[in-house]
Amino acid sequence: SVRGSQANSKIAVGLIGSGGRGSYDASIVHADPRAAIVALCDPFDDQIERAKQRIKVSHPKVFKSYERLLAEPGIDAVIIATPPFLHPEHLEAAINARKHIYCEKPMGVDIEGCRRVIRAARRADPKKVISVGFQQRYGPVYLEAYRRIQKGEIGEITTARGFWIAGDPFTRRPYPDPEVEKLRNWFCYREYSGDFIVEQDCHNFDDLHWFLGGLPIRCVGRGGTKVRTSMDLMDHLSVIFEWPNGILVNFEANQLTPRGFNRIGEEYTGTKGTIETSRGKMVHHKSVSDHETMESKRDITFDAIEQFLARILSGDVENVAERSAYSTMIAILGRTAIYTGQEQTWKGLFG
Repeated sequence: SVRGSQANSKIAVGLIGSGGRGSYDASIVHADPRAAIVALCDPFDDQIERAKQRIKVSHPKVFKSYERLLAEPGIDAVIIATPPFLHPEHLEAAINARKHIYCEKPMGVDIEGCRRVIRAARRADPKKVISVGFQQRYGPVYLEAYRRIQKGEIGEITTARGFWIAGDPFTRRPYPDPEVEKLRNWFCYREYSGDFIVEQDCHNFDDLHWFLGGLPIRCVGRGGTKVRTSMDLMDHLSVIFEWPNGILVNFEANQLTPRGFNRIGEEYTGTKGTIETSRGKMVHHKSVSDHETMESKRDITFDAIEQFLARILSGDVENVAERSAYSTMIAILGRTAIYTGQEQTWKGLFG
């Protein structure tokens, strides 16, 4: 047990940011017999009420201030699912409060935010778990693809691709108060979301960071807006990255594709074959007539959260905040290349 008695053996978890994603993560936690959601934090009452329904929790403690939730001694762990621009502040505060942390991606929306996360991560309590919502790191199909590549089953990687081709995931809603409107519609504003290359596509960049074993050297990119004109962000983009050893990575994304088609994932091409990765499946192309497919059995968010809880109980601690900040910085590198229209280098942008 966590605290030495059967009655209090469940991990007590608080949710900071009780919107759609936070409620989903928390519903997985609360349904797990090893944990319980005991507190919700959000500035908006309707978010709290919807969260209670989705999580199926009856009488949680409710807070408008994340500081007050973090001050609760009976809370062992927190889920941080606030708008991305708040992640550095909230993650640092949770580290200072010595809680176990599951923080949604990205790690920030700008360079200083990511650096703040790195500084906080380096001084974190080494006995506390800090996990991040880069679910692919925990998904069985991704783990198997990585294992095969590390064993040399596709030979030496020569090139890679990443893509997130889909429709617009967000519906903008009106609110009478301009400040409330901006916060409730945070996705629509690049200073709050980081633009969709940071908010969404950081998933792909974390996979590339992982599978290619490091960070890019430079990139060039272009992007713009063709359809989604009511928001302060792009709706399509293309970036070419160069990784060490001359590996070129083409990345393409949009949020304007009509419903009925999407393509989300990565491809790794080697001298002996190709592996496709996605949340739904891995496909290993061995030859013209030999293709092996491994399908996901469920949403890999379950795998990520279940491992988070298991690590708290076992003491097999991970702290992936710094690594995750670097993955976010890959997205910022690509965004800067697009915004400036000029080649950007890792060393030139981040030092």
